[in-house]
Amino acid sequence: MNEDITFIIDSTKEAMVNAVKHLEKQFLNIRAGKASPAMLGSVKVDYYGSQTPLSQVANVNTPDGRTITVQPWEKNMLQEIERGIAYANLGFNPMNNGETIIINVPPLTEERRLALAKQAKAEAEDAKIGVRNARKDANNDLKKVDGISEDLQKSAEQEVQELTDSFIKKIDDLYAVKDKEIMTV
Repeated sequence: MNEDITFIIDSTKEAMVNAVKHLEKQFLNIRAGKASPAMLGSVKVDYYGSQTPLSQVANVNTPDGRTITVQPWEKNMLQEIERGIAYANLGFNPMNNGETIIINVPPLTEERRLALAKQAKAEAEDAKIGVRNARKDANNDLKKVDGISEDLQKSAEQEVQELTDSFIKKIDDLYAVKDKEIMTV
C-alpha cells in the first residue's frame, strides 16, 4: 500500500484512540455513587503561589465507599485544600478536623443518577463526533493523494470505515458500562 495512505490510516487510528482515551478520562469524573480518589482529580490547590493538583500536596484515600479523606503533607495546607475543593464545585462539603479533611459522599438521588447518565451519554456522543471527524479528515486526505488507483482509494476508505465502526462500538460499550454503574443503586 502507498506510504501516504498508510500514514493517513495510522494518524486516523491515533485520533480515534485519543477520542476514546478522552472519554475514559471524562467518565472517571462522573461519579457513580461510590467514593473514589479520582473524584478529586480536577481539584487544584494554591501551593506557594502556583496552582498544583491536589494529589501532589496531599494523600487522597477512600477508607470506605462513602468517605474520602485528604491528608495534606503540610498542615498549613488544610485551608488551601478546603478552598480548592470548594472552588472545584464538586458539590462536596469538606470537614476539617485539624489534621485531615473528611468528605462524606452523599448517596445519589434518582434525579441525580439520571442527570449523570445524561452527562455520560453526552460525553459518549462527543467521543463519537471526534471519531467521525477523524474519518471525514482521513477520507478528505485520501482524495488528495496523487497517483493512486480508484480501487486502492476505495480499499483505504473501506479500512477507515472499519476503524470507525470498531471505535464507535467501543464507545457504545464504554457508555453501557458507565450507564449501568451510574444507575445501579
